[in-house]
Amino acid sequence: MKPLTCVVLVLLTWLLLSWPFHAGGLQDVFAGVLFAVLIALFLSDIYPQRPLRLLDPRRWFWLALYVPYFFYYCLRANLDVAYRVLHPDVPIRPGIVKVRTSLTTDLAKTFLANSITLTPGTLTVEIDGQDLYIHWIYIATDDPEEQTRIIVERFEPMLKEIFE
Repeated sequence: MKPLTCVVLVLLTWLLLSWPFHAGGLQDVFAGVLFAVLIALFLSDIYPQRPLRLLDPRRWFWLALYVPYFFYYCLRANLDVAYRVLHPDVPIRPGIVKVRTSLTTDLAKTFLANSITLTPGTLTVEIDGQDLYIHWIYIATDDPEEQTRIIVERFEPMLKEIFE
């Protein structure tokens, strides 16, 4: 993101969060400008390249669909892990697997990694380009394509609609 765009977005966020201004309102605006400039100087390279794309209503629609979809898989994984913990005969075969994603933006891959990590039984250990290394409580298959299908492909199509 360009530093000027970053300054404007951070300043607008600051002004929205500090609204309404009190007696020293000019001081709030000055502090907002100061912090927006500092944040732009030090952090503008980690912000998305085209942040205005994130305001597209279609992306928000897909995000609204993604939240209950994610919670469904999270609930299923919670029940699975609880069953594995409480029932001594259910196998646990932990290990780290390498899965591949077709997501291209860093923001999309980060969101995917966090979705995987927040789902009980899986934990994203590393993101290396298009590869994600996942600690999995029960490795159901040794086939990398099948592992990718089980872990990644349930989230990936919706995340493409949101972030790419």
